Amino acid sequence: MNANSSRQSPAEWEESAPLLPQSARDLPTGRHQFHKERLMAHIQREQHNMTAAATPATEVREATTTRRFRLPRPAIALPAMALALAGAVVVGAAVYNGGGSGSGTSGTSNVATGPALTTDIGTGTTKGVPQLLDQISLAAAEGGHPDVEPGQYIYIASRTADTYVKTVDDKSTLVSEKPYLRQTWMSADGTEGWLIDPTSERPDGEPLSGPDEQGNALKPGINHPTYDFLAGLTTDPDELLKLIYNETKGQGNSPDQQAFSTIGDLLGESYPPAELYAALFKAAAKIPGVIMVDDAVDAAGRHGVAVARVDSAGGTREEWIFDKKTHAFLGERVVQVKGASGDDGLIKPGTVTFVSAIVTRAVVDDMKQPPSQAG
Repeated sequence: MNANSSRQSPAEWEESAPLLPQSARDLPTGRHQFHKERLMAHIQREQHNMTAAATPATEVREATTTRRFRLPRPAIALPAMALALAGAVVVGAAVYNGGGSGSGTSGTSNVATGPALTTDIGTGTTKGVPQLLDQISLAAAEGGHPDVEPGQYIYIASRTADTYVKTVDDKSTLVSEKPYLRQTWMSADGTEGWLIDPTSERPDGEPLSGPDEQGNALKPGINHPTYDFLAGLTTDPDELLKLIYNETKGQGNSPDQQAFSTIGDLLGESYPPAELYAALFKAAAKIPGVIMVDDAVDAAGRHGVAVARVDSAGGTREEWIFDKKTHAFLGERVVQVKGASGDDGLIKPGTVTFVSAIVTRAVVDDMKQPPSQAG
């Protein structure tokens, strides 16, 4: 995919005071479930890398420059093993990067990297946002989603890529992955899940389910959304948005940005019931600072119109990309639009720090079974 063809930029910036320290504010907001899965894959790589800390030409990925290795939102309860190993990840980072927040990867990634993805920033506007979200909501309601029965699984295939700082022999460069296919399965109640991700040390896949740090089953919630939980939520946009603000209070860089990102979480790697799916867009229209971007490109190279919001604390713009004709959700993109971040400020305005594309969403009867194998 070549993201250079996009032309967009924010028309306005948030002016609310940041709620987190600078180290946290530099992190682009993102989807919690996505990051939980990617953190687990990262921890598995880290177990291998910790035994090779002295290996020359070590590659270092900065946590402040990539969505994949960023810790999830504070409210997310990670499986106990993940939390137990998280400290080791930080210690390893200090060895590799002089106390920074990166983590060594020492050539273990199974995804080829190339020049950093960039885009012309262009312009964005608040004009027409309510009308666009209303059209998207109507399309979502008409499209319908199948019900997920007990014993069934939500299957999602997506293409995704990160941009990160790679350090070899003390020389840092900014690189991007080639978009690759990742697949997830999750049961309706959230107790069973599976991830296949080529960046993992386990190419055959790894479980997504697990207990929290106290060994208890994860409790469904807005930050751990199972299908059954989503099916029970209100579809009134005002009540839904109020719930999101309440459940994410104190998280993220500002309440409005966190609410926007939380809705983005639910769009990307979950499969909300049709009525809730439509209500999410109506709720998003009520968040201050939401803008429209005329042209954005997903990880599959598809052009669309984006609903976006700028996180002024980190200078990033989170974009939800929709087909211009059908208004179907295509994917997501995060663009650095203000300031510079990352090691030596390598992530400059116009850098695409993360991009994804939804390839398939379906309901299947067996875990690890793609829809094409359903019988």
